[in-house]
Amino acid sequence: MTGRRGPGLVGRVIAATALAVSVAVAGGGDTPAGAGGGGCGPGHGALTVDDLPAGTSVLDCAAVGRLVTHAGAGVTVPEPGMKVTVDALSVDGSRHGFTLEVATDGTVSYDLTADAEPEGHARAAAPAAAARAACADTAYAVADHKEYGTYDWWIGDDALPGNLSLAEARRTFEDAIGTITGTRNDCGYGDAVGARAKYHSQTFHEADIDREAQCTARDGVSVWDAGDLSSDVVATTCSWSRTVRNGGLDWLKEADVRFNTTDYTFTNNPTDNCKNAYDIRSVATHEAGHVFGLSHVGPGHEGQTMYTNSFACSTAARTLGRGDVLGLRRIY
Repeated sequence: MTGRRGPGLVGRVIAATALAVSVAVAGGGDTPAGAGGGGCGPGHGALTVDDLPAGTSVLDCAAVGRLVTHAGAGVTVPEPGMKVTVDALSVDGSRHGFTLEVATDGTVSYDLTADAEPEGHARAAAPAAAARAACADTAYAVADHKEYGTYDWWIGDDALPGNLSLAEARRTFEDAIGTITGTRNDCGYGDAVGARAKYHSQTFHEADIDREAQCTARDGVSVWDAGDLSSDVVATTCSWSRTVRNGGLDWLKEADVRFNTTDYTFTNNPTDNCKNAYDIRSVATHEAGHVFGLSHVGPGHEGQTMYTNSFACSTAARTLGRGDVLGLRRIY
């Protein structure tokens, strides 16, 4: 498409070749699925975490490139030395996500998030009360990955949430990402976080997220877009990171974000007459938190941007709470 491009052709070819080689090596040649024993599950189709238990070798099972599901969420098994995390923002907090990591020797491990109790179609507290709660609450959770350099990202070329134009979407998403990298808050904390991000352009690439809000195989391009997701999910982030040899937090290599515009309405300017529409900046700020390594916090922490529910018609999550800031400071 004229004027719409992602990374340069050479860069895409190199990235695609590297991924293909990694997967080919991990596939183990002619070794049949399940040959290594240890609970490899069925030879074809999707697996569950019980089919591919922690400690199993994805090389013995020829599992690289196959979908693994848990509690309604799913990720595609990456090549050895990589980790993939899916984070789903739902209307009732009933779906979270999980992490699947493949060690350099092919051994799989998980970080499984327990489901929260559904809380209904929630609305945020009054602004003053929400602000007080946000600045009093120190709760946070981290995903054990970080962006060591600059998060390079693109916007997809299909329809965007709230029917935003490309220019409007860029400003909105940059503002949301900037809230994370600049730790914008009303709690009196200054910016002590060294995270960085750079927008490039519109691209024909899509977020590597399917209609069930599951992470597909990564393509090396971090894309923010909109489309169809599972009907209980407002937005989803999939992030991929690589193991750091010195034992530090894993190095973010790609993070994609998708808004569910099939089942939900989005607005950039919620009014007093708003009914069940979701503020784009609030949702985008929450998803940007996942990109830079924050995880969900559960019931009792409604004032935090990373609270597991999405509040309809509220702009409260545009600004970080105390726990959000402390989480970013721990990572960066």
